[in-house]
Amino acid sequence: MPDGLRLALTTLTVLPVRGPRALDRRTAGAAMTWAPLVGLLLALPAVAVLLGLQALSSGELLPAVLVTALLALLTRGLHLDGLVDTVDGLASYRSPEQARAVMKSPGAGALGAAALVLVLGVQAAALAQAGADGHGTLALLLALVVSRLAVTAACTPATPAASTGGLGALVAGTVRPWVPPLLAVVAGAGVAGLALLADERGLVASLVLAVVLALGGAALLRRHAVHRLGGVTGDVLGALVEVTTAVVLVVVALDPLA
Repeated sequence: MPDGLRLALTTLTVLPVRGPRALDRRTAGAAMTWAPLVGLLLALPAVAVLLGLQALSSGELLPAVLVTALLALLTRGLHLDGLVDTVDGLASYRSPEQARAVMKSPGAGALGAAALVLVLGVQAAALAQAGADGHGTLALLLALVVSRLAVTAACTPATPAASTGGLGALVAGTVRPWVPPLLAVVAGAGVAGLALLADERGLVASLVLAVVLALGGAALLRRHAVHRLGGVTGDVLGALVEVTTAVVLVVVALDPLA
C-alpha cells in the first residue's frame, strides 16, 4: 500500500493499518489527495448499516442517528473534536496565538459544545429526511466523499498553516492546486451517474448543487480560519469535514432543484 494512502487511513479512520514508512510532506500531500477515497471507503460500511437499519426500522430517524454515531466511531471522533476546538478558538475573538491556545486546551467551551450538538443533530435529521425521500444512500455517499474533498482543498498552496508544528503544518500546501477541482468534477459526475442508474434523474441537479454549496461553504470557513487563526490546523480540517458533511446532507434532503 502506498505510504500516502497508509497515512490517510491512519489519520482519518480507525482502521488497523500500519503507518507510512516515511512521514514527510510528500507523503502528507499524497495522503490529503487520497482523502476523498477514504471517505468512499467509510461510505461502504455506513451505507450497508443504513440500509440494514432501514429494513428493520419503521422510521428513518433511528437509522440516521445510529449511522451518525457509527461514523464518529470509525473516525475516532477526531473530526468532532476538531469542530469543537475550532469553534471555541474562532469564538474567542483573541489574537491568532491566543485563539490557537484556546483550541489546544483540553476543555470544551459552551459554543464548541453547542456546535457539536447542533451539527450532529443537523446531520442526523437531514439524513433521516433524505432517507424518507428515498435518497439516503446517495446523500450519505456524497457527503462522506465531498467532506474529505474539503480537506484536500484546504491543503493547496493557497492556504497557509497556522503554526510551524502539528498536522496543519505537515499537510498545508502539499496538494497541487488543480487536484481539488478535478476531484470535485469526478465526485459530482460519479454521484450523478449513480442517481441516473437508480432512476433518480430529478435528483441530479440537487446533488451537483450540494457539491458546489458544500465546497463553497468549506472555502468560506477556511478563509475565516486563515483570517482569525493565521492558517489551518488539524482541528480546522476536522471542522471542515463535519460542516461539509452537514451541508451536503441538508441540500440533498431539501432537494431544492427537484
